[in-house]
Amino acid sequence: MKNLKLLTNPLNNENPVTVQVLGICSALAVTVQMKPAIVMALSVTVVTAFSNLIISMGRNTIPPRIRIIVQLVVVAFLVIVVDQILKAYVYDVSKKLSVFVGLIITNCILMGRLEAFAMANKPWNSFLDGIGNGAGYGVILIALATVREMLGSGTLLGHKVIPAAFYEFGYQNNGMMILPPMALITLGLIIWIQRGTNTKLIEK
Repeated sequence: MKNLKLLTNPLNNENPVTVQVLGICSALAVTVQMKPAIVMALSVTVVTAFSNLIISMGRNTIPPRIRIIVQLVVVAFLVIVVDQILKAYVYDVSKKLSVFVGLIITNCILMGRLEAFAMANKPWNSFLDGIGNGAGYGVILIALATVREMLGSGTLLGHKVIPAAFYEFGYQNNGMMILPPMALITLGLIIWIQRGTNTKLIEK
C-alpha cells in the first residue's frame, strides 16, 4: 500500500506541478505540441527515478557538505545520457525541446525529491517515488499540450482532429493557444479545477 501511494499520490494530491508548484517553467515551455511534451515527460521521469535510486544507494556514504554537488553530478550525467539518446532516436523532437532537456538539471522537482526523499529512504522506495513524481509532472504536461495543440493547431500528435466541416462553417484555430501566456492561463485553470474538486486540497 505504501509503495502504491508513492506512485499514485503525485498524480493528484501531491502533484509536483499543480500542488507543490515545481517545474513550472518547463511545463509552460514544451506544451505547444503533444509529442515534445510526451518525450519531455518520459525524460524527466527516467532522470528522476534513476537519480533517486543512485542517491539513495549512496546516501550513507555521501558527505553532507558536498551532497548537493554529488546530486548535481548524478543528475547531470543522467541528463546527458538522455539527451544523447533523444538525439540518436528522435532527433526532430530533440531539436524542438532544444535547451529544455539540458535544463532538467535545474528542475526543482528533481532536487526536491533527492533532498526530501532519496537522502532519507531506501533505494526501491526512492525509485518508485521518482517514477511517481515524474509521472505526476508528465500528466500535467500532456494535459496542457493536448488542450493547446488541439485548440491552437487543430491537431493531436500532428494529426488533424477538427473535422473539415467545422472550418467550412467558419471555425478558426485559436492562435493565442500556442503563445506562452495561454500556457500559464491554461495551467491556472487546471490548478483551479483540481483544487476546487479535490476535498483533500480544499481542506488545506
